[in-house]
Amino acid sequence: MINELAVISGKGGTGKSSITAAFATISENRVVLADCDVDAANLHIIMEPEIEFTEVYISGEKAKIDHQICKNCGVCQDYCRFDVITFSEGKYSIDEISCDGCKLCERVCPVKAISMEKSDKSRMHSGNFRNGKMVYGRLEPGEENSGKLVAMVRNRCREIAGQEQIDTILIDSPPGIGCAVISSISGVNYVLIVTEPSMSALSDLERTLQLLEGFSLEKGVAINKHDLSPELTERIIDFCNSKGVGIEGKIPFNPEVVEAMINSKSIVEWNPLSNVSKEIVKIWENITK
Repeated sequence: MINELAVISGKGGTGKSSITAAFATISENRVVLADCDVDAANLHIIMEPEIEFTEVYISGEKAKIDHQICKNCGVCQDYCRFDVITFSEGKYSIDEISCDGCKLCERVCPVKAISMEKSDKSRMHSGNFRNGKMVYGRLEPGEENSGKLVAMVRNRCREIAGQEQIDTILIDSPPGIGCAVISSISGVNYVLIVTEPSMSALSDLERTLQLLEGFSLEKGVAINKHDLSPELTERIIDFCNSKGVGIEGKIPFNPEVVEAMINSKSIVEWNPLSNVSKEIVKIWENITK
């Protein structure tokens, strides 16, 4: 049986990815590591995978003007409700990043100078990292359907886990509660929510738990940098207790975490005897026992 563990957070900056990186380098057994934060993938910077496979991801379509046909009538600009068509240096052009792919300009062009082209700059990569296999997606700016790319990453992870006989898939989810997060946690065995002692993090933790009410998933909370505000940490603990959600651990603040990442290491690789490393190991043992 393949166990899938997802690490999520209601907001960015809580330390979710650094904790996931630590989990990926704790286990004596190999893991399949997935970076599902496809809008801002960064876990590969720490893990430095050796890429073996790359697949093009088609996220949608963008409009393009054929200037050999275009008569500069301006009808497309008049109809565009996204204001992505501009006139400069004697011709109309479409902002590729801002184009929504609605196809209206293609339909209204009287000389059929506009066509739709597939958005094919996004990629999914997979390969070896020092403790197993890694898969991650990178969505190009302006491209869409991040949840679909996340599903593509996860399917690739399951395929690799089956081929390599690896029984643990570790998922670094995007922050927030959007469709990419939903895609990254659907069907997993366990979800760890990483939060921090701040009012914004507490608010987003509430939203995250509301989201998870729609899923039959085991879950727990880890409070990162808990010692920066003991008062807020207690408020988070009280809130989790009121919701029946367990606290898996409290991780202290330590500047060495950043130092480790600068050197492309997880904190447990950089300093396994640090207070942070010891607590993360305890959390990993709690959620995998």
